[in-house]
Amino acid sequence: MCFFACSESQTTLTVTVTNPLAIDRSGEMVELPMAEISDKLHLADTAQIVVLNDENKQVSYQVTYDEKLIFPATVKANGTASYTIQPGTPDDMPVVACGRAYPERADDMAWENDLVGFRAYGPALQARGERGYGYDLFTKRGTPEPVLEEMYAKELDPDSWKQVNELRKANKKQEAEELIHSFSYHIDHGYGMDCYAVGPTLGAGVAALMVNDSIVYPWCYKTEEILDNGPLRFTVKLVFNPLTVGTDTAVVETRVITLDAGSHLNRTAVSYTNLQATRPIVTGIVLHEPDGSVVTDAAIDGYITYVDPTTGPDNGKIFLGAAFPADIKEAKTVLFSEAEKKQRNNADGHVLAITDYEPGSEHIYYWGFAWDRADIKTPEAWNQYMADFAQKLRNPLQVEIK
Repeated sequence: MCFFACSESQTTLTVTVTNPLAIDRSGEMVELPMAEISDKLHLADTAQIVVLNDENKQVSYQVTYDEKLIFPATVKANGTASYTIQPGTPDDMPVVACGRAYPERADDMAWENDLVGFRAYGPALQARGERGYGYDLFTKRGTPEPVLEEMYAKELDPDSWKQVNELRKANKKQEAEELIHSFSYHIDHGYGMDCYAVGPTLGAGVAALMVNDSIVYPWCYKTEEILDNGPLRFTVKLVFNPLTVGTDTAVVETRVITLDAGSHLNRTAVSYTNLQATRPIVTGIVLHEPDGSVVTDAAIDGYITYVDPTTGPDNGKIFLGAAFPADIKEAKTVLFSEAEKKQRNNADGHVLAITDYEPGSEHIYYWGFAWDRADIKTPEAWNQYMADFAQKLRNPLQVEIK
């Protein structure tokens, strides 16, 4: 996002947002330095503000952990839109993007917004020896409100599982399965489900270093710190256990993952300490059909996509993708050998976007999905969403404060 500011002090600020692209942009987050706004409005430490659109209606906003004021802007193709910031009492702002760690479910870190849900696996799962390398997904439909808390509560309810075990002991297997179906988050109860297979792969978009064309798979995260928790942005910092990468030992990965309201994709910044040499880094999406529909346009327009068959015949299709603000060297499908397929729970391979990671830098990319039972119905619509998203990354909104 390009940002310009005037030096004059004001009691009301006008924010002009300009769209340089010939496509409409709706609900895209504008970021402004909160310190600049406070200074220009002469705000006391406890003062509140409101953000108004051109119809003088309040717009939800958030002040993030890194002291940015964010709010969703809607701008027509090649157009401009104006917003006003002034002192005032904001309306209640519903929480849209949020998440938490679930120690009761093997330290899952799970988060969501109005469109999609995700999770990364934690230290308790790794302690059991499970290879939870990749990101998992929760599909979502029918409501913009948070649903993961309820989904986890029902899935993990001890009384429900006690009843299941009693039915099983009584050899009432069908009744036990029917009860599980009534509360499991692997079943769609009208607002989404977990129907995505990760296994020991990169899952839905994990980035990983490579050595001699082999992926160095990261394990589960070691520590987590939630930096933002709504209403419009969720941000979590994940730090991983040390890995050996080639001749480099004790290489520690850090990820900062951000999900905004209204977006299908997470922004992720990946960095490594104790890495001495430049290495290839891949962003991968696991393939569950070797001849599945893949688009590898990362080298030209900056995105990759894949249509996943989901874990059941009646669960629809999941459209996955990753987009890149910087140029990617190569994008391709890499299939596993028969021996590696057995090691990867019979997954077929990955679609990979490949570039170089330089020590001390950040690898920034966006990853996520849509579900054909929700707002994006076809692969063609998803590929258009991803193509547009990639263009928006490379042509940010221009923002001026007056």
